[in-house]
Amino acid sequence: MSWWDSYRAVYGAELRAAAREYADHGWSLVPGPGADVLLATGDVLDVVEVPAEVGKQVCRTLRESGEVVPVAATPQGTWWFPMTPRHALPAELSLHADVVLHTDGIGVLAPPTERPDGWVQWRVSPARTGYHVPDAAMLIEAVSDAVRRRSSERSAGGTSIGTERSAGGTSIGTDRSAGGASFDAQRSDPNPDAQRSGQEVASVQR
Repeated sequence: MSWWDSYRAVYGAELRAAAREYADHGWSLVPGPGADVLLATGDVLDVVEVPAEVGKQVCRTLRESGEVVPVAATPQGTWWFPMTPRHALPAELSLHADVVLHTDGIGVLAPPTERPDGWVQWRVSPARTGYHVPDAAMLIEAVSDAVRRRSSERSAGGTSIGTERSAGGTSIGTDRSAGGASFDAQRSDPNPDAQRSGQEVASVQR
């Protein structure tokens, strides 16, 4: 067996293990093209996706209040957070095109899905929180605070039109571990319990 065939076999096993892990904890999946793991939105959870700089501030804000939530990172430089479903973005956030709500059945790429420029990886694995889905109101407030901070730090800024993705699209989450996704292009262990959980939380929420 060539190194490539060996790699694909291992990667395929990781994908199957991750899919089983999500399903075993009640996180619904949708069929995806090829070797993708897609979390279903609109029922068990929705997903809010933000630029990495905003995501880091969200984690800092939540850490200050004693909250730890799952967060995934994509190689495209975004972070996404699962949250309880059916909570619309407030008008304040809908003005920002880089704050995206995935809902109404859209599939969100979850770890350890691979993309040409990297993998979706958990920054904080859902295994750290027992696969508890964070409250949407709490999370959206933290996102709003982070976006306000970013706006105030920019010397010049503009207003852009926000977007909300509904059924028929797929998100670009990328984390290479079985239970979570992170937005860098590093590969994570497919076993959430084997991840360096303490280091993940500390590095993400600084």
